[in-house]
Amino acid sequence: MDRYMERGNGIISLLKVNFYANQDSPELFSWSPIIENFTTYDNEYYTEDALECIEFMVLDTSNINSIINIVTKARENARSVQEHISRELWLCINNYYLYLTNKNLVKRLKEEDTVAFLDDLIKFHLIYYGTEDVTQERGPSYYFMNVGKYLERVIQISDFTALKLMEISKTSDTLEQSFYWKNLLLSVGGYQFYLKTYKSSFEEKHVIKMVFQDELFPRSISYCINKLRRVISMLINSGELEKNRTEFLLGKLESTIKYTTIEGINEQGLDNFIYGIKEDIRNISLSINTVYLSHSNLT
Repeated sequence: MDRYMERGNGIISLLKVNFYANQDSPELFSWSPIIENFTTYDNEYYTEDALECIEFMVLDTSNINSIINIVTKARENARSVQEHISRELWLCINNYYLYLTNKNLVKRLKEEDTVAFLDDLIKFHLIYYGTEDVTQERGPSYYFMNVGKYLERVIQISDFTALKLMEISKTSDTLEQSFYWKNLLLSVGGYQFYLKTYKSSFEEKHVIKMVFQDELFPRSISYCINKLRRVISMLINSGELEKNRTEFLLGKLESTIKYTTIEGINEQGLDNFIYGIKEDIRNISLSINTVYLSHSNLT
């Protein structure tokens, strides 16, 4: 449930940031990379029209990663575990689902302000996070929801960074590359924090350090792995999760991220570094699934 909601929040943020960037520089920030990276491999949909892309990514039921499909799956999960979540959290997801299935929503997207439309969707996710934090009792259900949230967040940060690396590799212009790094920071909600921390132009070494290694930035890889380690320890200590390789794998990944220097990342290549993180997260997810979530159907 949390994993689906986290995924939806990330996709909407990416759409909003790309919409702004595409208005200023359509030659740099096209829509095709988003469609290619966040839909299934057999999907041949293509458009460079902003409204068509947003409609496809938000409301098209043929797209497995559309927001309406993601929220529908989150709602199905929430309904199946209603006895384990707060009533307020269930109502929060259900209201979001009813909003997305409103027949007038497509008309609103096409006739009203696009950014306001996306902001309204983001608000549903913020309300969800706040409702969960305030109303959900701290116990196994809460900890398992956090496992899903932080696993998905690590994957999304890795995917967003890999996406920008593909775009950066196509240009040798330093200014254009800085635009892509700025776009990445906006997509993961780290723009203001970056300016407060570095007070400089958007340099690769600073962006990578913040997105991957900053322990205070809530969407950094380091922060998410630290949270994962804590909630999994809670589940093991409470007897809800059997002790297996998960703690070892998390510790290994945490050390890799914490102690790998920028020089070390550059030496192996940032794309290889990201690939290694994604493989480690996949192994951690499989390790959890083998003892508790063996029938997970999340794609």
